[in-house]
Amino acid sequence: QNHQLRLGCSRRRAQRLVAMAGSGKFFVGGNWKCNGTKESISKLVSDLNAATLESDVDVVVAPPFIYIDQVKSSLTDRIEVSAQNTWIGKGGAFTGEISAEQLVDIGCQWVILGHSERRHVIGEDDQFIGKKAAYALSQNLKVMACIGELLEEREAGKTFDVCFKQMKAFADNITDWKNVVIAYEPVWAIGTGKVASPEQAQEVHAAVRDWLKTNVSADVASTVRIIYGEVP
Repeated sequence: QNHQLRLGCSRRRAQRLVAMAGSGKFFVGGNWKCNGTKESISKLVSDLNAATLESDVDVVVAPPFIYIDQVKSSLTDRIEVSAQNTWIGKGGAFTGEISAEQLVDIGCQWVILGHSERRHVIGEDDQFIGKKAAYALSQNLKVMACIGELLEEREAGKTFDVCFKQMKAFADNITDWKNVVIAYEPVWAIGTGKVASPEQAQEVHAAVRDWLKTNVSADVASTVRIIYGEVP
């Protein structure tokens, strides 16, 4: 259950990745998914509290919802806390859902939206996810907006088409991008042992940035942070 971000590129590759990531601070996020117990999460928080973090890096963790309060009460303020999902609007008679207002109430700063498991296992579509993002932002949550293609879509040469369609749903609903981080996570690299090369990730990052310049604004294209995610 110890998911780690592994960076293994040369200085030149690292410089190219930084250029593609956008301006502003580096960003590292950890999605704990449906993992952990009170005991194991307490140990993980202890390890995080003991870590030395660079000042130019934003670090965010996303524990399961039932452990958010435990994490918030014991984790250093240097690391921000995210939810893994939220409802599309104001709370009410929506069994099993968590509203953005509730997340803010318990001190959450971020939410992950559009993750491939929500898209392909739960069945959330692009526009539903885009509307979720708009509502979360309206309630002062920051959003990790996830995009990515299936293996068959990559093999069919549809990577850009899929990612642009997902981006359009976000752009149709988001008016202010300053609290958005775009996370490109190819579905075929999640828990499969396959890893996208730095060049593959950079190619998509550059294409998404160009899409933003054409379809949103040059300012958003130059400032929004675009990151790469996977679980080896």
